[in-house]
Amino acid sequence: MATDTRERILEAATTSFGSRGYDATSLDALAASLQIRKQTILYWFPSKEVLLEAVIARAALELSTTMQAALDGAGVGWARVEAVVKSVFRLASRRPELLGLVREVTRRGPQATSQLISAMGPLVERASEFLRAEMDAGRMRRHDPRLLLLAIYSTVIGMVTEVEVLRALGEEPTPRSLVRRRADVLALLRSALLVPDEEARAQREERVG
Repeated sequence: MATDTRERILEAATTSFGSRGYDATSLDALAASLQIRKQTILYWFPSKEVLLEAVIARAALELSTTMQAALDGAGVGWARVEAVVKSVFRLASRRPELLGLVREVTRRGPQATSQLISAMGPLVERASEFLRAEMDAGRMRRHDPRLLLLAIYSTVIGMVTEVEVLRALGEEPTPRSLVRRRADVLALLRSALLVPDEEARAQREERVG
């Protein structure tokens, strides 16, 4: 029961931080939505800042697990990039509040962003090694792997969290619009990352698939 209460608080905070924003979320309102006392939240999380840290850690674990599962089931080369992008878009459809939280964390500045990236450290390091190996093999254009990861992250998360902006404006995205946005992101990344021969091969495989 105690663990369930803690998880309920974390889930409600994720939803509120991701949709309303951290500053617009009060512990009083959070407690009311959960039908518990504010003191119960403070028992588990002594301050709103501590609650945010716990929410970020939980989100990072969910993101890492989702992306790792996508990588484990993917092929090699470009297929791995494609698998991760598709997994993020699936997550946006299934758990939009989680991607909204990622957007909110990024807006809060270096400290919160660093916590998220640090929590996902092993996955980031593995992704950097993969990109470096692809560049060394001549399949991808030469860039600084970590800067490239940052650019990929900004592109994908920016396009995915646009969905939340549309929802805030009262426009509910459709599965078809998500698929179209995902195709646009993949085309952009394919053009930016792959050398011409690999890009042409990836396009042929996509048409066949």
